[in-house]
Amino acid sequence: MSEKLKIKISIADRVYPLTVDPSQEEGLRSASKKIDTMIKQFEENYAVRDKQDVLAMCALQFASQVEQKQLDKVIDGTETAERLTKINDLLLEYLNRK
Repeated sequence: MSEKLKIKISIADRVYPLTVDPSQEEGLRSASKKIDTMIKQFEENYAVRDKQDVLAMCALQFASQVEQKQLDKVIDGTETAERLTKINDLLLEYLNRK
């Protein structure tokens, strides 16, 4: 059983203490850096009243990216169907040889 790590993540000038699995640490640190980068971009490009508005915009951006990736996977089902058809054809060819 792996030992949990106690780390501190900074987002929008606030520190959040977390207890995580070691395998999660790198991903969480990377995510917090991406959030802070996005916050800076929104603050530079838009008239933002407070951090809550910026964080809401970040949340929307990240959520829309996840949703778009899921939609792209659903749409790209034709490639999977083609691969399955080829595999099926190969199996039938193999079975017909015997």
